[in-house]
Amino acid sequence: MEKRAINPWQWQDQRSYVQAVEVKNPEGTLYVSGQTAIDANGVSSNENMESQIILALKNLEQVITESGYECKGIVRLNIYTTNTSELWPHFAIIQDWVTKHDMKQATTLLEVKSLFETLKVELEATVVK
Repeated sequence: MEKRAINPWQWQDQRSYVQAVEVKNPEGTLYVSGQTAIDANGVSSNENMESQIILALKNLEQVITESGYECKGIVRLNIYTTNTSELWPHFAIIQDWVTKHDMKQATTLLEVKSLFETLKVELEATVVK
């Protein structure tokens, strides 16, 4: 598989994403449903944004790993949140996770009216290998 990041500008580099990702000759593609701060028993978190981000990332990583893929293969990461201003102070958690996995992904961040039950953040990914 070949991946190529396309960045006509430099400013997105500080925000831990790229403008576009081209993938040639993938071995497989994994479309991951939105992962949230739900525990192994299916109970939604009612904790703060920081802890929900951490658990959502952990759940995303677990699904990807158990599928036989790697997080560095994420080419698209969509972030949904019920409160962008509450998410921003903790955005470094996501950026550090992206850096840890040496990812170069296209990203969209959307504020939505609500998520399931008490959830504040949801992460949806497309992964290639």
